[in-house]
Amino acid sequence: MTNSIFEKRKRISDKSMSFFIYLSSLLSVFILVVIIGYILYRGLPVFNFSYLMNTTSIINDTVGILPNIINTLYIIVLTLLIACPIGIGGAIYLNEYAKNKKFVDVISFTTEVLSGIPSIIYGLFGMLFFGTFCGFGFSILTGSLTLAIMILPIISRNTQTALETVPKSYREAALGIGATKWYMIRTVLLPSCMPGILTGVILAMGRIVAESAALLFTAGSVHVLPANIFTHVLSSGGTLTIELYLQMAKGNYDVAFVIALVLIVIVLGLNMLAKLITKKFDVHEVKN
Repeated sequence: MTNSIFEKRKRISDKSMSFFIYLSSLLSVFILVVIIGYILYRGLPVFNFSYLMNTTSIINDTVGILPNIINTLYIIVLTLLIACPIGIGGAIYLNEYAKNKKFVDVISFTTEVLSGIPSIIYGLFGMLFFGTFCGFGFSILTGSLTLAIMILPIISRNTQTALETVPKSYREAALGIGATKWYMIRTVLLPSCMPGILTGVILAMGRIVAESAALLFTAGSVHVLPANIFTHVLSSGGTLTIELYLQMAKGNYDVAFVIALVLIVIVLGLNMLAKLITKKFDVHEVKN
């Protein structure tokens, strides 16, 4: 037993690698704490709930981000309405219907390429195709269509992964009692993997909230309250990230850090929600 691997002393290289791994982990946490701490340090002293309820107006001498919050919600809802059916439906087809492995590999490779394209290129494409060619101009609709293409890889890959975690016995049992394939997918697979799909959707929402480069070219930067809830999608509207960029460019750092504080709260909330859903999904799998 003296020659057992459990009795051998660890090599110096193993100890060094363990040290650098722990150091990298602590450094990542430290950077996150510093960023959030600095935003809280600069944003909390100047934060006022009036920022969330007012509109920026030179005439009324008011500063507010209410129009930007509304525009952000518009873009989130519209983008998800466009991207979710395509992303989830495509993932179901690739995972459950597609038989040609080469075709599936090509689609998967294309999805990976889409996820690696810089957002500013999406913005250029969206401005020229949706804005100019389709005639939507600088509008929330143009920005939503552009972001829908950007988040398709996130939704599609998460849906595929969630579908793959469902045991094959579920499919065989449903088909064995005479259920059609679509009925099996609708009543067995989708309810079983819904937490995983929702996790992908929430992560996609975080990407939408944090996006700025693509929206600067497509949705514009207008910050006015909508006159009509339906026609507003065809008008220009700046989101919170766009307003943050503009306030920094003007040197209004107090307002910029208030917007940053709101964005941090939204993004952290979405990530925590995704974590909770993932945890519940794991617990559900263990019980089954």
